[in-house]
Amino acid sequence: MYSTSRRLQAVRCAVLAMALLGAAQASAASSVLIWPIDPVLEADQQASALWLENRGTETANLQIRVFAWSQSGFEDQYQNQREVIGSPPVAKIAPGQKQLVRLTRTREVPPGQELAYRIIIDEIPSAQPPVAEGEGKTAAAIRFQMRYSVPLFAYGAGLWSKEDSTRQRDPKSAGVPELSWRKVAVDGRNYVEVRNQGAVHARLTDVAFKQAGQTRPLVEGLLGYVLPGAIMRWPLPAAPTADAALQVRVNGAPQVQSVAPAR
Repeated sequence: MYSTSRRLQAVRCAVLAMALLGAAQASAASSVLIWPIDPVLEADQQASALWLENRGTETANLQIRVFAWSQSGFEDQYQNQREVIGSPPVAKIAPGQKQLVRLTRTREVPPGQELAYRIIIDEIPSAQPPVAEGEGKTAAAIRFQMRYSVPLFAYGAGLWSKEDSTRQRDPKSAGVPELSWRKVAVDGRNYVEVRNQGAVHARLTDVAFKQAGQTRPLVEGLLGYVLPGAIMRWPLPAAPTADAALQVRVNGAPQVQSVAPAR
């Protein structure tokens, strides 16, 4: 199991290592394009497809793993699981080539439930010889291991959330998140907490506070996810006023919506 804070710590260590090795040269391995970025396993699907394409100039060596995804303590938690299998588990993709990863479930999801997973794709850099700098000197080449993380949601009978033009179903029957929010202060810092009491996840983008006729953005782009039954917390640059309204775009909806304050 690992959490968001541990991943951030790993990133900080990588940045520190690069600073300490100022004479070294950093080189990128490849550029991997992944689609779809929001795969799902519908209740009547046994498998779904994920495509990986190497847009770089070097062969990409990839490891594909699927973790169960939950949220507790205001952080993402990942656990090993065998409910959804990614095949192949490793891939070697030449420049300009594509690889299909088949996401197959091994058990049914209980009716009316959404289960969340994270597909973690690690790019394993190949060994590189030292880079010549002239006059008999060489510099170490730092090659960072890239990590890609793709959400995957699986549904039980009677529940769905992603629109699909190939399926005839009433949009009003889609599962929706039920959100509320509140401001909290911890150790002198302000946070916004968002609770989801709905049956499906909420992906929060374009988050802003509206107060006194003005809209103050909280973050550019994606703020994060709140899974069913979970509470997530994010830091606030400044405390909102008592009459502030939280506005968000949920799961890519055309319009932003106001989130009700927690009671």
